[in-house]
Amino acid sequence: MIAVANQKGGVGKTTTSVNIAAALSMNGQRVLVVDLDPQGNASTALATEHRGDIPDVYQVLVDDLPMADIVKEVPEMPGLYCAPATIDLAGAEIELVSLVAREARLRRALAAYDAIEFDYIIIDCPPSLGLLTVNALVAADEVMIPIQCEYYALEGLGQLLRNVDLIKAHLNPTLNLSTILLTMYDGRTRLASQVADEVRAHFGDTVLNTVIPRSVRLSEAPSYGQSVMTYDPGSSGAMAYMDASREIAYRASKV
Repeated sequence: MIAVANQKGGVGKTTTSVNIAAALSMNGQRVLVVDLDPQGNASTALATEHRGDIPDVYQVLVDDLPMADIVKEVPEMPGLYCAPATIDLAGAEIELVSLVAREARLRRALAAYDAIEFDYIIIDCPPSLGLLTVNALVAADEVMIPIQCEYYALEGLGQLLRNVDLIKAHLNPTLNLSTILLTMYDGRTRLASQVADEVRAHFGDTVLNTVIPRSVRLSEAPSYGQSVMTYDPGSSGAMAYMDASREIAYRASKV
């Protein structure tokens, strides 16, 4: 169970969640993507209906609706499932405050949901450090942080790492920062390689060898309700995410 988190927006969280999940499912794994972002971008990219009246993660967290009631199989992607988010989820941050065990609502919902054995559950977090992200970190075994290869890449990362440590100390002792993925890499600029070197120097083996390049195809795919893995499997973005998913699977098999 992997939470994909970074409170900075636009670093490739949703793109990473969707494409890693699609790549793993194409290699025979059963994967669930839990969309915890009120914008619902992961649901869009996985062609999963998420209009206002569709049962979604909000009802699971706030109204105790069983997870099984909202999970849908992704069209034409056997083995890939999505728990969609609607704009209602934006209100969950406020409504969760008064609920009992508010930090563990998602963990409880996923623990009760054993309808299908999944090999991976990937949780796409919103760009904030609020209660939704806390729920993801309490539910997850691992954290994956996408970091864009740009000037402000490491800005604000310390706060996220402190939150991970706090949650590990008080709510989820098994939580592990397992993976850092470099995204939006532009090989033509010296800055991108400097940022990559700095991140590798700081985090060592936690950083995947694969870097995700800047790619128009990655941006286009969601507008067709697809991951880049099916939209353009031969593109540099798709091949990079396939390599990254293999690295993740290989690391999981070594644990």
